[in-house]
Amino acid sequence: MKMKNENENEKQIKQIASSGASTIFLFENGKAIEYLRYFNPNQIFNEKIQIEENIQKVTVGYQNEAILTKEGNVFAKGYDINSKNRRQFINISSLIEDTNDRIIKDIVYGYQSIYLLTSNQNVYGIGSNKFGELSLSSKIIIKKHKNLNRKIRKTQKPILMMKNISKVFSGTPSSFVFLLNSNQELFGCGKNNHSSLGLGFRKKKIRKLTKIQNIPKGKIIDIQCGSDYSIMLIENENENENPKRKLYSCGYYPYNGLGKDNDTYEFTEIKSSLFENDDNIIDISVGYYHTLILTSKGKLIGFGLNNLYQLGTGDTNSQSIPIQIKLPKLRFNEDISNYHVSCGNSKSFLYYSPSSFSNLEEDLIKLFGRKEFCDISFKTENGEIIKAHKLILKYRLNQNQNEIEKLQEIISKNQLKNQIKYLK
Repeated sequence: MKMKNENENEKQIKQIASSGASTIFLFENGKAIEYLRYFNPNQIFNEKIQIEENIQKVTVGYQNEAILTKEGNVFAKGYDINSKNRRQFINISSLIEDTNDRIIKDIVYGYQSIYLLTSNQNVYGIGSNKFGELSLSSKIIIKKHKNLNRKIRKTQKPILMMKNISKVFSGTPSSFVFLLNSNQELFGCGKNNHSSLGLGFRKKKIRKLTKIQNIPKGKIIDIQCGSDYSIMLIENENENENPKRKLYSCGYYPYNGLGKDNDTYEFTEIKSSLFENDDNIIDISVGYYHTLILTSKGKLIGFGLNNLYQLGTGDTNSQSIPIQIKLPKLRFNEDISNYHVSCGNSKSFLYYSPSSFSNLEEDLIKLFGRKEFCDISFKTENGEIIKAHKLILKYRLNQNQNEIEKLQEIISKNQLKNQIKYLK
């Protein structure tokens, strides 16, 4: 890992990951800047660190950070990862015993644990198992903390949790995790004091991965996890209708994080007049007890705890149901799909970030189910590629089917670069 404390020129933001102690800005050039706040007995330290690495994704937990490189390696730091030197990054993907399973596709942080999704669709967990969030037996990996009169359940070696998984969902303040397989079956384990797993009961700890029943119909797009609650984004897959996304929540109410006026022990729909029939949800993010939503018509919607102005309403009034938040004057005159929301524990970001050009091939494969055009180079950031990617974004919102049909015809002829100009 190369690091230096130097001023950075402004770059295009790709992702923001934030917790109480750390905020990391990842840029399109594969480098990142971390703003770190940590405490000694008599002093608070603030530090800016530049991380020079070929980074694909960053994620943070409770006083822990991890980065995923474009080569598929994961570097992480923190007490739960490297107790000898909590500020030193180590390669945790290299610790996986199966040498054929060390290429990591995605990383997700929980409160004190990290989840690694490999290119073979296997999920490994590392870090805390206090609430069963690694799906380990309570008798496994028990250590005595040298300074505390208590036992710590954790592992500093990646443990295989489940196979055939397509997505992993957790959150910076969350001591629980969801795993989604290729058949859209959802499993969860970990802290469940207030039914944050949507299992319909209030057992405090779920130590083994358990199938979540009564999931709303549709395709699970995202699950955002707070401290004691979860928000699920579902897309209607009815071929006779425009794809419509709806929100569902379950868990703890006292801090107004559910978007409704009551606790709920299973995933139930969040209903609001702000989610109009011709509007759609394009991005969501959850902090400790607050939620932000961005819609295709440019609405910023929020609800939850607001004691530290984290909703951006200009006051500290918490909101138990969704309200529309006044957007700042946007700097870029671009498609709203290029904007994103990101919530830290008690902070929020709205930022401009076009989808990565490097993901265009994957998007096209998902869109058309065809692989013969994969040899086409999508690395050049020119007007043609920008146009192609905007069409993909429009397809996701089903805004212009005619353009998509033209793009499909061009791609089927394997002539994207030469023909894309006819779509202008």
